Amino acid sequence: MKPLEGKVGVVAGASRGAGRGIARMLGESGATVYCTARTSREAPGPTGRPETVEETAELVEAAVEALFRRVQREQKRLDVLVLVLAAAQVTDWRPFWKQSLPSGRAFIEAWLWPHVATAFHGAKRMVKQGSGLIVEITDGDTIGYRGPLFYDLLRTSLVRLASGLAEELAGKGVTALSITPGFMRTETVLDHFGATEENWQEVARTNAAAKRFLLSASETPCFVGRAITALAADPDLSAKSGGLFSSWGLSEEYGFADVDGRRPHWARDFAKHLEDHNYGEANTRFRWELARAG
Repeated sequence: MKPLEGKVGVVAGASRGAGRGIARMLGESGATVYCTARTSREAPGPTGRPETVEETAELVEAAVEALFRRVQREQKRLDVLVLVLAAAQVTDWRPFWKQSLPSGRAFIEAWLWPHVATAFHGAKRMVKQGSGLIVEITDGDTIGYRGPLFYDLLRTSLVRLASGLAEELAGKGVTALSITPGFMRTETVLDHFGATEENWQEVARTNAAAKRFLLSASETPCFVGRAITALAADPDLSAKSGGLFSSWGLSEEYGFADVDGRRPHWARDFAKHLEDHNYGEANTRFRWELARAG
């Protein structure tokens, strides 16, 4: 079955990780998918660029506007917009008061504004056609603190972006929401543990670091992609507008599995892992270390 046959999607941030998995699953479901990224064979990502934040922002906005003009010209519609972009790279894990304020500002502006600009151009076209789904990919299925502070501000701002869009798009036929994946076996994570998609389960059983970070409960980047395809095909999708969802929760609701046939449930397994190992007050620090590993 191809539930998204004839639909058109844009995945902003599809070079690796969740973005690549989401693009694959939208395509698997029959959609025509446009993939964008801030990295390519010719140019590194924003963390490796010499330009200023202001120059980067101008380039991003011009490129995004051109992309949506192209989609409109070639497809005459836009049904799904997924905002992944790049995963924010946390390099300073010290307390807020010990960090650089200019660096913190640059971090927020460089990672948040592309989401806003992309949502702006996508929403304009969806409102005009009277339909569409905008998905913000975030980190965590609650808005509880997940430091360090600048990262937490970014993460919660992305959730707020989706909920704010839902308010402003209400009655326009456009749904906006946010989704978190669990601990994904991205290219970076597999490399970190010296694993591959073929042997990761053995590594999860035998590698001490992989055990600590609960690689055994991980999911492929395609799992959250299947969550989005299930949402896009839901005739009652608008009831979820403004919500914050998880890949594992949507798997239970819609009944889809990961591409390897598993049904991971990160929240349940993570909570049990913390309890079994008595991490207790170390919970927050463990989460930070887990994010660093990913």
